[in-house]
Amino acid sequence: MKWLWVLLAAAGSTVAPAYADPSGEPIDWLDRIVSAAQRLSYSGTFVYQSGGHTETSRITHVVDASGEREKLEVLDGSPREVVRNNDEVKCYLPAERMVIVDRQGSRKAFPARLPASLSTLAEHYRMRRGEISRVAGFESQQLILEPRDNLRYGHVFWADMATGLLLKARMVNEKNEPIEQFYFTQLQIGGNIDRDMLKPKFSGNASQWNVHNAKTMESNVEDGSWSFRNQIPGFRKTAGMKRQLQDNAPAMMHYVFTDGLAAISVFIEPLAGMQEVPRAGTYSTGAINVYKRISGDHALILVGEVPLQTLKQLGDGIEPIRR
Repeated sequence: MKWLWVLLAAAGSTVAPAYADPSGEPIDWLDRIVSAAQRLSYSGTFVYQSGGHTETSRITHVVDASGEREKLEVLDGSPREVVRNNDEVKCYLPAERMVIVDRQGSRKAFPARLPASLSTLAEHYRMRRGEISRVAGFESQQLILEPRDNLRYGHVFWADMATGLLLKARMVNEKNEPIEQFYFTQLQIGGNIDRDMLKPKFSGNASQWNVHNAKTMESNVEDGSWSFRNQIPGFRKTAGMKRQLQDNAPAMMHYVFTDGLAAISVFIEPLAGMQEVPRAGTYSTGAINVYKRISGDHALILVGEVPLQTLKQLGDGIEPIRR
């Protein structure tokens, strides 16, 4: 399942203060969060919590005349780095002596968690402003998004009052219990950010590593072989592509559905060539749920930060198109 991490893993140099009206509409605050993650340079350390798992990462993001550059370094456990230069992404996995080259996907690293388009969120989430509090030494405005149905989770965001940069994000279940959380513990916005922090630590040792160019092995077209009979309200299909993650393995189909906040990835993989046939069923880890089923000679794997019933509803309606 390590390839799932790769697919699902895979924001100027000065800050002009843009103080917001605390009474502004929630959707206006969300727009500022999206803009801030794209246009500001920043560097900081944040914590990710999901279920019983906690992980600390360091992110450096620089915007200049060359565009956007970013490095995300996981500081706990097995070392991992993700280095982005505009749309090109390189994932360094030193334990496997592997570099995976891909392109920027729809799911981005914290604090760029929100999509560029927010126009339909109000149809499926009730939005309101919460309290003003401090996060990592910054005054922040809390924003609360409550789902209008039981097909998605709720969200709470804390945005920097001065710049709009996302400082903290929490996902909550139907009992309002946190199931996933990101938050900065140290942060610099703007100023003199050392460009050397963008350089991968492992690039000097990577010449002997296995380089997997996923970008050249995918096609952003659907093959028209699968139908999705059970539509999830608010979720629309935003991508359909073929991917080949291993040189000696057949290509799989990868579809992405999203409501603007929550995302579901659907992987359809031929059973032929698999070393082990996936066992049908469900499992969860923090906010991430997985649903697997077998349809004919293919394995269907659905992964998303949505309730299991949402995955099952979508997955049970996926069938091959008979010709």
